Amino acid sequence: MARPFTLAGLLRLRTLQQDAAAGDLAAANARLHESGARQARARTALGGTPTDPTSTTSLYAVAAARAASRSMLADLEALRQQQAEDAAAAESAFTAARAATVGLEKLEARHAVAIAADDLHAEQTVIDEIASGSWHRAAAAR
Repeated sequence: MARPFTLAGLLRLRTLQQDAAAGDLAAANARLHESGARQARARTALGGTPTDPTSTTSLYAVAAARAASRSMLADLEALRQQQAEDAAAAESAFTAARAATVGLEKLEARHAVAIAADDLHAEQTVIDEIASGSWHRAAAAR
């Protein structure tokens, strides 16, 4: 019977960690993309607003709207920057998890090769025993 890979449990754990890190990375990238799209929509909406003041009151309203819009765009940019940092951190966590998993996967592959070689050696030993036994029986019968 073949020996089981002794680090199989650790490999499963590392694979789960890698999958979780991949999910975190995908979520962070989705948030970053959505934030950029939201910022683009806000810029487009603000670009389409009329800015022709007809009185001092409307001029003050346009100025207040521009100041509020500038503040909103700055907030959206800060949010996008934070989400970009989160995405970079998630990517580095995924890379680390993948590196840990790859090492164990290579060990598992080497283990499988060693087990296959052991199985072939055992099979060859049995074949040699059968062949030598039949040769000895044939020699004794002469």
